[in-house]
Amino acid sequence: MPTIVVEVMPKAELLDPQGKAVAGALARTGKSQFSSVRVGKRFELTVEGPIDDATRAAVEQIANDVLSNSVIEDVVGIHYPSEALANGAGA
Repeated sequence: MPTIVVEVMPKAELLDPQGKAVAGALARTGKSQFSSVRVGKRFELTVEGPIDDATRAAVEQIANDVLSNSVIEDVVGIHYPSEALANGAGA
């Protein structure tokens, strides 16, 4: 069964308190070469059957309406397994 990965990140113009905390922790542990960190979310959706155009459209709608808060987050990526695309589901 193929798995589709959806990545969501805070909007670039908004503060990211989790990212700021991680960046501070990195600096405290001597990893000062990293000037900034942004923390996001990753969702894995397992699909029954092939990934067709209808499934792709449904994933896009779910990503925008359910998995992300459009006021403060952007959907930055939807990744389809390469074997599902190779079987004619498009690019």
